[in-house]
Amino acid sequence: MSAFDPFLIRSFGPSGEPVVRLGVQLLDDYLDFVAARCRPNTVLATAYDLMVFFRVVDKAPEQVSTADVLEFVTAQRHGAPAVGLRVVEEGVGVSSRTVARRLSIISGLFAYLHARGDIATNPVPRGLPTRRERTRPRQGVPLVRTTRTLPRILNPSEVDALVAALRTHRDQAMVAAMVLGGLRRCEVLGLTLEDLHVGERRVFIAAGKGGHQRVVPVSRRFFDTVADYLEVERPADAGTDRLFLVLKQPRRGKPLTAAGLDEVMDGARRRAGLSHATCHELRHTCLTRLREAGMALEAVQAQAGHASIESTRIYLHLGDDWLAAQYRKAAEAIDAQVMADHLLPVGVP
Repeated sequence: MSAFDPFLIRSFGPSGEPVVRLGVQLLDDYLDFVAARCRPNTVLATAYDLMVFFRVVDKAPEQVSTADVLEFVTAQRHGAPAVGLRVVEEGVGVSSRTVARRLSIISGLFAYLHARGDIATNPVPRGLPTRRERTRPRQGVPLVRTTRTLPRILNPSEVDALVAALRTHRDQAMVAAMVLGGLRRCEVLGLTLEDLHVGERRVFIAAGKGGHQRVVPVSRRFFDTVADYLEVERPADAGTDRLFLVLKQPRRGKPLTAAGLDEVMDGARRRAGLSHATCHELRHTCLTRLREAGMALEAVQAQAGHASIESTRIYLHLGDDWLAAQYRKAAEAIDAQVMADHLLPVGVP
């Protein structure tokens, strides 16, 4: 057992809010800092990644060097011991995206400790220097290269099969919020009765990603399904204004959790015979269809709640009809120009 061996502790605060600790004062202070800015799931992920890092490096924060960070990258990618490090799960490598995420979290911790004066420098380098460093500063090689892959979406028949496999109005309403409104899983679970603007057919998102609020339109089908759920299924004696609640004992009337929604999706996916249909894929499906239908990219950005339009541009690539139309338009212009260049003047034999 190492002298510095953080371990994950999950509990609840006085108001019922989740609290995550690692049993190390410096790390717990940082988790408190993160908790003031991020969602509970982000705090939990941060705590877990920090636990992995310090268990592998096996050093206190003030003793960590850049060499330790680079060796951690090697150990994570290959799942094999690196010099001076131990591996939590030997033989099990992780994806480049996971390594990049962990490096980002580790860098955030050390930036926080540096700002507090606990350490002299941040040991996590921004990247590796290149020959162009003198003429193009900050143009180094990233420590981890990640490939950008297109998210998967569902075709109309798959959506129909999934909806047909749902057993309650509640489940149908939650899926409709994602596939018709583009809401995230956490946004669906966070909806309250007051967030539904039925007359305007809009939904108020009180706490989107990054704590941002927005109001988005959603199809009438969503509100009709919600009405059926409220009339037939939602416990009348529920002591919460949260919209989507547990329907079965022993937690009947309590807010539905992320694990509960995932269980609903797993069951529906299995009954529908689908190999994929996650909550985020439903969101991607909605936003892709909106773009294919001609919705302006800026409007899709507002619907999605993206802070940057760069995050929304992915739906240009998912929308095959848009790309095909743009290509046909350009190809027709090229063909017309080629034909014009080869036409002979009138009267020339």
